[in-house]
Amino acid sequence: METSDTQTTTTTTAAAAYGGESGGERKFSDEIITIEITSLHELALRGSWKTILEKVSTARSLSQLRYPHEHLVYLAFNAVALSKLRRYSEALNDIESSLEDLNNSSYHYESYPNVYPNLKGSMIPFVLRWLQALLPSFIGRRSESFDRLYLLLSFIRCRIDLGSDSEVWRRRENFVMSTIISQHSNQKEFVVCFALINEMLSKDRENLSLLSKLGYIQLQFGDLEGAKSSFQKVEDVMMRTNEEDLTVDVQNLVGRNKALIYMVGKDYVSAVREYDVCIERNGSDVVAINNKALCLMYLRDLSDSIKVLENSLERVPTVALNETLVVNLCSMYELAYVNHTEIKKTLSNWISRLAPDDFDPACTRI
Repeated sequence: METSDTQTTTTTTAAAAYGGESGGERKFSDEIITIEITSLHELALRGSWKTILEKVSTARSLSQLRYPHEHLVYLAFNAVALSKLRRYSEALNDIESSLEDLNNSSYHYESYPNVYPNLKGSMIPFVLRWLQALLPSFIGRRSESFDRLYLLLSFIRCRIDLGSDSEVWRRRENFVMSTIISQHSNQKEFVVCFALINEMLSKDRENLSLLSKLGYIQLQFGDLEGAKSSFQKVEDVMMRTNEEDLTVDVQNLVGRNKALIYMVGKDYVSAVREYDVCIERNGSDVVAINNKALCLMYLRDLSDSIKVLENSLERVPTVALNETLVVNLCSMYELAYVNHTEIKKTLSNWISRLAPDDFDPACTRI
């Protein structure tokens, strides 16, 4: 059974495919962005990755792309779609066969003054840099991926030092750092994760997400008291927040942290109580829903744990349809029912009608 620590979603960094990396890309995209690119973005939000591949292929074959930036944006959407469909080698090959050095001047607005008057900077969608760095990790080239991710981090920090749109680039710095931490965590390199998170916290000591992530990592290597301390800092920051600025997301983050400590201590009744409060605030909090169901199962209330997950799939299918939740539900079916194969087939058929293209049907274990 799998617990969840963070909210999952079927949306993607495909949104980053809009425009390049200069400060002026939004102005440009507002003026001449094509209807077709807008439709690609809408398809990405719906998880219609196969349709995106078809549209990109058609546009390329019919030479429908008029401007240099369009070729890059379509490349970005194509690479994201291939990655979402777990076609990692194809995605990486598409990027590397289509682009030279990502810092080549041919990818700068200034190289096309008649097309992009008064615009400066790179047209490269940031998501392409990120995918080029990340994708090798999925095809057995882990050390190469780490090298690229750390180089990307250095590139971002140089842009921050040069005074580029600092807010945007700091968000990208946090995003890439989170990617690196996740990659180290997948390899159970928790000491490295601990150091990286503390490095980020040195710049933003009251970042609730980072403090919570630090607590999760501390739990991974058995530092329960350290995790409690990190989670307490999250709660302390929340308590100092003005009530009108206190969002449901922040309150639920604190509630889930408390519940996780209860789970580690096998106080499942208290954990369920905390998760119930979170779900009452936000009925789409799939992390609370999933973990509440696990707690009920550990309390030997298998029937109610199944109901919790089934009800979430009925109420908020676009949020609840993630592999972790479905894996847990199918495991509970196997424990509860003799005819679990037929029940899982019914679930699988229902999922096939609603799930985004990147949903992995193998998680039902039929």
